[in-house]
Amino acid sequence: MEKKILLGLSVGILAVSTGSLFARLAEAPPLVISAYRIGTATLFLAPFALTRCRDEYRLLSRSDLFQIVLAGALLALHFATWITSLFYTTVASSVVLVNTIPLWVGLFGPFLTGDRVGRTMALAMGLVMVGGAVVGAGDFALSGRALIGDGLALAGGISAALYFLMGRRVRDRLSLLGYIFLCYGSAAAILWVIVLALGQPVTGFSSRTWLLFAAMGLIPQILGHTAYNWALRWVSPGLVAVALLGEPLSGTFLAWLFLGEGLTAAKILGGAVILAGIVLASLGESRDRKA
Repeated sequence: MEKKILLGLSVGILAVSTGSLFARLAEAPPLVISAYRIGTATLFLAPFALTRCRDEYRLLSRSDLFQIVLAGALLALHFATWITSLFYTTVASSVVLVNTIPLWVGLFGPFLTGDRVGRTMALAMGLVMVGGAVVGAGDFALSGRALIGDGLALAGGISAALYFLMGRRVRDRLSLLGYIFLCYGSAAAILWVIVLALGQPVTGFSSRTWLLFAAMGLIPQILGHTAYNWALRWVSPGLVAVALLGEPLSGTFLAWLFLGEGLTAAKILGGAVILAGIVLASLGESRDRKA
């Protein structure tokens, strides 16, 4: 089972890493990109969830439903802030700051889920944070516009941490499909209300942008985020959050490959530190489950 979990998290990392690339290539406002990403995923899941999960939904308590909708609202906030940040600062700076998630999971976890961070996990979190800082250090800018982007990315990290912690509270009471459909659907509804209320354009995009909307819904959202939500049933939010920090490594590589962003020695070194932290976290989690 441990190998299966690690494989699932690895697939999730690779899939989620495409999100920043697709968002930067799409020619649409950030909130519209967010709404189409999560909306596409919800539409794809709808026929499966509505036919297979009706009995589960009938058994949900009001408290469970509230927590799922709250998780969806936090997911909507994550996408709204993080994708917007990509248009104000560099991909590396945005991805590093949004992936401060382990810090916030460590701070909020004991209060929301009762999951405490052990010494091994704390050390792993420290390693991946250092590695992430090294990856993005050369790209941090000091302009006012860049600082706005950095602040939005940080807000995206906090909301993502709360989204994972909230999901941990209800994941064991629903199937994976049942949970992600309600969660993603709640996020999509919130984002679309905001987009329409602000009068932002929702049509008239290029063929490439429409393809990118579909790709974002299927790859980083359904494949990537769903892999993380699947793992939440078996491992702590701390390990999932640490695994997320593989994104600066693969995201930097994709940015180098497709956007021409430099692949420096510092980014390679930071990537190695991130990988070491993820390995340490997985070993610590395995040991804790056996104890």
